[in-house]
Amino acid sequence: MGLDLRWPIGLMFSLIGVMLTITGLVTSSDADMYKRSLGININLIWGVVLLVFGAFMLIMAWRGAKTSQSTPPGESTKK
Repeated sequence: MGLDLRWPIGLMFSLIGVMLTITGLVTSSDADMYKRSLGININLIWGVVLLVFGAFMLIMAWRGAKTSQSTPPGESTKK
């Protein structure tokens, strides 16, 4: 198969995670913004969560591409 969905999913979540993390870091000193979330910097927390998930998907896609290249076509990896 030519399309591995882990690449675009990992890139999308990583990009959104980076944007949210930067937003959380830039607005961390604004106490009025975080009154509704009980003072929790929700942008920073969810940015890091999305970034970790995106990185995990990219690592899994990279590992999947590496193992599929090392296996010749027609051979199964299971015995």
